[in-house]
Amino acid sequence: MKKLLPLLLTVLPIQAGLAQSINTPDLQKHVEVLAADSLEGRGTATLGEIKAANYIADHFRKYGLIPKGDEEGYFQPFGLTLSFEGVPHRAAARNVVGYLDNGADKTIVIGAHYDHLGRGYQSGSLAPQGKGVIHNGADDNASGTAGMMELARYLAGNGIKERHNFLFIAFSGEELGLLGSKYFVDNPTIPLNNVSFMINLDMIGRLDTRKGLTIGGWGTSPAWGKLMPDIATKEKVKYGIDSSGVGASDHTSFYLKQIPVLFFFTGVHSDYHKPSDDTDKINVDGTASVLRLITNLIQKVEEEKTEPAYTTAGNPHSGMTQSTFKVTLGVMPDYAYSGKGLKIDGVIEKRTAETAGIKAGDVVVRMGEYPINDIQDYMKALGKFEKGQTSEVEVQRGTDKKILKVTF
Repeated sequence: MKKLLPLLLTVLPIQAGLAQSINTPDLQKHVEVLAADSLEGRGTATLGEIKAANYIADHFRKYGLIPKGDEEGYFQPFGLTLSFEGVPHRAAARNVVGYLDNGADKTIVIGAHYDHLGRGYQSGSLAPQGKGVIHNGADDNASGTAGMMELARYLAGNGIKERHNFLFIAFSGEELGLLGSKYFVDNPTIPLNNVSFMINLDMIGRLDTRKGLTIGGWGTSPAWGKLMPDIATKEKVKYGIDSSGVGASDHTSFYLKQIPVLFFFTGVHSDYHKPSDDTDKINVDGTASVLRLITNLIQKVEEEKTEPAYTTAGNPHSGMTQSTFKVTLGVMPDYAYSGKGLKIDGVIEKRTAETAGIKAGDVVVRMGEYPINDIQDYMKALGKFEKGQTSEVEVQRGTDKKILKVTF
């Protein structure tokens, strides 16, 4: 998935009273199972995906969730076309859907995509020799799936009958274009007009206390600005916000149906979409902190007399998708950086930036004649260049200024 732009940096405390509500060993186990080599990277419509779906459904059953897929089961199959060695093949993937029925009028959806890149043949690998190699996707998105499952366990077993129902969905096909979530909102198993809001967990396994958490969908309801900053706890976590309701993850599908959304992720890293995104790099305590934030948010919503109101959010990403560019720099931005310029969080091997000598930690302040004040300036500038063109890129490296030659 591609990441969102945080527009504000602040400090987020998490309520101490719920410190024991999240089971960290269970989180760890779920990530280890979902990101194991035996599941071969959970590629969409593969045997590994089926094994992962079975694992999730077994736990939904264990938690006492009602099946809300097709034909009174947990699975919601959908068809797709996959290309292998240039030949299209029809295949079937599946969402996994479980329901906590509290007899309420409104339902909160909590979702996470459980698919990843498999052995690198489908799409998206950033490894130079990625084809044929298992991409376990521990952070992307075994971490979010594990978090969704743990929230299901907690909410089903907390002894409280909330004033909302809860629908838990593990989406497939996200890496291929939000296929599972798009299919669900077009073929919902509960009425969409009964959905209060949707929470999306995608890459919540690498919380860095220095960079903090990014919360997307902030502008999709005035409730988020009212409720989130007041969540109190002894544990403090920085967070940046993105007002947009759209992005390259599954909350987009719900926002486009005029449903308020919140999107949680802990940031990009150098293992993104590579075989090195493995279990040993997961910060499970940080993941638990994100989940405690969400349980506190749900508690706050429960105390309100009205549902979060939907508002049309600004979309700073419109017209800036990677597909509109003729060239790429081959870097991963630090989306939690709030200073001037574009800070580089990672450099992709054997791509333009690495060849030019750009390093992780550099801050890009100019590309050719275009000053770079933020990520939007960077994306606009990138669209000005042609393949094969050479340009100066000015970066700040610590206290030094570097002028580098980049050939796209």
